[in-house]
Amino acid sequence: MIDTHVHFWNFDPVRDNWISDDMKIIRKDFSPENLTDPYNQLHITGCIAVQASQSEDENHFLLKLAAQNEIIKGIVGWVDLLNPNLDERLNYWQNHKIIKGWRHVLQAENRDFMLNPAFIAGVKQLKKYNYTYDLLCYHNQLEAIIQMVDQIPNQPFVLDHCGKPDVKSQDLKTWTENIKTLAANPNVQCKVSGLLAEADWQNWTEKELFNCFDVIFEAFGPERVMYGSDWPVMLISRPYEDWFNLVTKYTARFSEAERKLIFTDNAKAFYGV
Repeated sequence: MIDTHVHFWNFDPVRDNWISDDMKIIRKDFSPENLTDPYNQLHITGCIAVQASQSEDENHFLLKLAAQNEIIKGIVGWVDLLNPNLDERLNYWQNHKIIKGWRHVLQAENRDFMLNPAFIAGVKQLKKYNYTYDLLCYHNQLEAIIQMVDQIPNQPFVLDHCGKPDVKSQDLKTWTENIKTLAANPNVQCKVSGLLAEADWQNWTEKELFNCFDVIFEAFGPERVMYGSDWPVMLISRPYEDWFNLVTKYTARFSEAERKLIFTDNAKAFYGV
């Protein structure tokens, strides 16, 4: 089994200022060694390390970790897609085959950034190098995401954290409509990950999360959904095992072959691991 979404960092209060005081449980260092016990217990054999900092230094940091830890099967790094010399940078990173794709923290950007022709041109260059692209956004940004991906045919995309629905309020109507529209694009897949951070951290209910799962699995089907944890961010709510067991419980309704897609095969095919 592959966990398609984990982060590692050496905590820096300035760089990592998005980790607020009420998230103090994750205001510290996290390394692959911290995943050894839960992964062994749950028979998870590998992960995709996703950028948490927006610099090319982050790529070198993750590459060093991957060289020391076989559990890292692929990296989603960061590169400046607005860089006039982007092609040169992508050609450079081609030397490191474990880098499978790229991500920018679009949730911190506005609509104009996502639909900037220069940014879209940057994403279009990824296909030349067979790179994937992770889409990180909030539910109220999905309309711009839809317009963006529709302009970039044949590029493999994956939506992180189900597009961050408002789990807490359960106001899911517009999010549901946009998820259906996005899923109509065959180039887009979805990670069932990250929902604990969008819920009431201590008081969420299984039903609230399963309501979101219902929408995702109906829209994308098990053929285009992959398991991810968003560790260690999800620790602000529950231990790793709780999230894994929740997804396992929900997916028990699917066939063994479909569960293998969700927990293993979709990730292998998408990220080429």
